Amino acid sequence: MKKFLLSILGIIVILGVGFGGYAFYQLHNTTSKINSLDSDLSKTSDKKTGASQSVSYLLLGTDTGALGRSEKGRTDTMMVMTVNPKSQKTTLVSIERDTKIQLNGHTAKLNAAYAEGNSESAISAVEDLLDIKLDGYLLVNMNGLKQLVNSVGGVTVTAPLTFDYEGYSFANGQSYSMDGAEALAFSRMRHEDPQGDYGRQQRQQLVVEAVINKLKQNPTSVLSSDFLASVSDNVRSNISQSSLQNLALKYNKAANTIKTDQIIGQGIMENGVSYQVIPQSEITRVHDEIETAMNEN
Repeated sequence: MKKFLLSILGIIVILGVGFGGYAFYQLHNTTSKINSLDSDLSKTSDKKTGASQSVSYLLLGTDTGALGRSEKGRTDTMMVMTVNPKSQKTTLVSIERDTKIQLNGHTAKLNAAYAEGNSESAISAVEDLLDIKLDGYLLVNMNGLKQLVNSVGGVTVTAPLTFDYEGYSFANGQSYSMDGAEALAFSRMRHEDPQGDYGRQQRQQLVVEAVINKLKQNPTSVLSSDFLASVSDNVRSNISQSSLQNLALKYNKAANTIKTDQIIGQGIMENGVSYQVIPQSEITRVHDEIETAMNEN
């Protein structure tokens, strides 16, 4: 069964709401659970967010089970999220998981960087691909998506195409009030989409924006026991509690303008394995887009 998990929670925790001190007291146990050990990246993130500078994080969605047991699995969803408090904009760029790369001396797909290593090696692979610097990661497992969407009371999304999947039917241009199960099905379908995995990425981004908008309408839902449980059980990150506090207090206006994009390649078969080959012109375009998003005033 093909699985993915949208890296939604990172955007929500970072951008969904401007928290006050009481909220952070309530969230302390949750953020303590999701934070991994300190690293050079987390220190860089602390420095940047303390000075209200732009930051870029790698959002990873994995097909593993509960993250309390293991952080292994394939990162079927990979996004670079750039948050700029000066321009008050957020940029989300989906990176194709099947992108052909060289990894530890052999040809591999981009999502193997995590499967064969860890979140830090996934960061390194994306940095090498796009010639950018990232400030940390947020890793979410797929088991949390239904719980997350349900914890915010469901989301409303407009379908960009007509399809049936896992017992649900969607019509192009029609809006749907989705619970967690329906949002997961809407986001997972790939083979019936004329754009394949690129179409799935677009639907993932629609769900991301829908959850953000729902939280902006009802920010207190972040403090619900269901929401906190979905975060603590299904998220791992090297973004420190200090950085999360800085982001939520100083960067929340960047959620008002969200730009989405995706890197586009061409499919090939090599030794019986399918890859996406990204032209240098496309890599340069996305590199320039992220750099512009970081430096825009």
